[in-house]
Amino acid sequence: MYIIKLNAIDSTNSYLKALTSTVMPKDFTVVVANHQTKGRGQMGTVWQTEEGKNLTASVFKEVSALNVEKQFYISMVVALAICKTLRQLKIPQLSIKWPNDILSANKKICGTLIENVIKQNKLKGSVIGFGLNVNQKNFEGLPMASSMNLITGVLFNKDEVLSAILTQLQFYFKLLDSKDYAEIKKQYEALLFRKDKPSTFKNEDGSIFSGIIKGITETGKLNVWTEDGIVKNFDLKEVTLLY
Repeated sequence: MYIIKLNAIDSTNSYLKALTSTVMPKDFTVVVANHQTKGRGQMGTVWQTEEGKNLTASVFKEVSALNVEKQFYISMVVALAICKTLRQLKIPQLSIKWPNDILSANKKICGTLIENVIKQNKLKGSVIGFGLNVNQKNFEGLPMASSMNLITGVLFNKDEVLSAILTQLQFYFKLLDSKDYAEIKKQYEALLFRKDKPSTFKNEDGSIFSGIIKGITETGKLNVWTEDGIVKNFDLKEVTLLY
């Protein structure tokens, strides 16, 4: 494992992605920043973080043995690794809000951004970025955000948290290498936020509908049992869970 520590950078994911454009980094190359000035989330959202309070890091993982159609399994093992780490650190009521936000109760404490390197329709590597709210106390304008410190009252050592996450990432990527896809999907679906509960959704044209999350497809689409009695599959850009 090769760890690059930076004081400040625009985005750890952008830093690692720039490296992949010239040569593939070593497996499990880690970039961690004390402060991200332009942290990125899913679908172009901005990840806001107070300087020095949170864990902002990216990991390069070599994944050339994984079929491109199964790339969502990378998201699954990353979410599972973070959840297992947080469970060990006594963070309660953990769940995964599809596709890969980590919640404690209904508060978001971690977001991930996974950007896969695909060449000639083959997976070469994955840049796995995560922003974990560790010791931040104030989230102005973000009523659904929280941190490990706010939830537990404990002041955490960020280096120790990172080390624990990297250990779990290694464990779950070994599980992925073993091609135990059924076990990975089972564990992921068991942690899905609001699974089997009546929920409200907004689709891409802005209309609201009710449904029940039943799980995910092999490619990571969300299975929702809708009011008309059929299960529909939704991609990331097609539906938003309102909560």
